[in-house]
Amino acid sequence: MPIIISKKGKDAKRIEKTSFKQEEELQKYVYENPDSIPLEEIKEDVRFLVVDREFPAGPGSIDILEVDSEGDIYIIETKLYKNPDKRFVLAQVLDYGASLWGSYNDPDEFIQKLDQRLTEKTGTGLLERLESSFGSNENITINMKQNIATGNFNFIILMDKVSSQLKNLILYMNQNSQFSVYVVEMEYYVHEDHEILIPHVFGAESKKKTVSSVSERKKWDEESFFKAAKLVPEAYDAISKLYEFSKEKADEITWGTGAITGSFNPKFHAISEKSIFSVWSNGQLTVSFKWLDDSEETLKWREKLLIELRKIKPLESHVPMDVNRYPVIPPKAWTPVVDELIKVLDNLLKAK
Repeated sequence: MPIIISKKGKDAKRIEKTSFKQEEELQKYVYENPDSIPLEEIKEDVRFLVVDREFPAGPGSIDILEVDSEGDIYIIETKLYKNPDKRFVLAQVLDYGASLWGSYNDPDEFIQKLDQRLTEKTGTGLLERLESSFGSNENITINMKQNIATGNFNFIILMDKVSSQLKNLILYMNQNSQFSVYVVEMEYYVHEDHEILIPHVFGAESKKKTVSSVSERKKWDEESFFKAAKLVPEAYDAISKLYEFSKEKADEITWGTGAITGSFNPKFHAISEKSIFSVWSNGQLTVSFKWLDDSEETLKWREKLLIELRKIKPLESHVPMDVNRYPVIPPKAWTPVVDELIKVLDNLLKAK
C-alpha cells in the first residue's frame, strides 16, 4: 500500500512500498534502531535493550537478542518474504530457543558468555549496559538466569511481508501452547534520503502473561505488593505514603510483573502516557527520566523534575545530571525525605 507525503499540505508525493534487498540489511537496521520494533504492544510498562547480534545457538546464531527491564529475553529472527525458506522460520526460531536452553546447564555461563561478547565488541560489558539502560542489574540478571534455566523466551519474527498462513499459525500457537511467539511486519519505504518503516505486530492480541520463573510470572497487585513490602519495614511507611499520593493524583497505576520484586507505576497523563517513576517492593525508587519523551512539553517537565529532585540533598548524589538515565534511588536515601519528594511531585503536577 503506498503512502502519501506532503509539506504543509502541498506538493504531495506518492511513495510506493519497497523492501530490504538482504536480510542482513533488515537485521542491521533493527539492531541500530531498536525502537523500530513496537515491543510495548507485546509487554507494557517495561523498557527494552538490544544486547547482542548473531549470538551463537546450536548450529546457527540468533539474529538479535534483546532483554527487557524485568529480565525477559527476546529471540528475534529476521526473514524476507522472498526467501524460499520463510516457511520454516517458525521452526527455526523455536530451534534457537531450544538450543539456547540446552546449551547452558549453568545459567551463569550464559551471562558470562554474553558479557564477554559485549566487552569484546563494544568495550562495555553486560552489567554496565543494564545499569546504564535500566539503572540496575541485580534483579534483571537473576530473572535472565531463571529464563535460561527454564527455557522461557519470547520469540519475535521480523518480516517485510507476513502471509495470512503465518499469522494464523502464530495466533493458534499463542492460544494453545506455552510459547509466546509474535511476528512483526515491517513496511519499508524510501523517499530521497529518508527511510520510513511502519511496523505491524501480530500475535499480541492473544498474548499470554510472559513467563520468567519456574512457574508463572508473578501477577502483582496492591495486596501482594504490600505483603512483600512489609519485609522492608524501614521503608514500608514511606512506600505507603507515596502510594497513597499516587492513588489520589495519578490517572492510572499499573503493576509490574517481576518474578521476584513487585512494583507500582503511576501514570499522569497530562505529563506522559508512561509512568514517571516506579516504586519497588524492596524499597527502591526508579525515576524514568529517559522514558519521558512524549512531547516537547514532557521534555521540559522532566528537566524541571530533575532539577527539583537534586535540590533534595539526600537525593542529589543518586540523581545524575543526565536525563537519558533511569536512576535507582535506594530506600535509605529517599524514604527519610518522602514528604519533600511528594511536595516536589505535587507542585510540578499542579504547575503542568
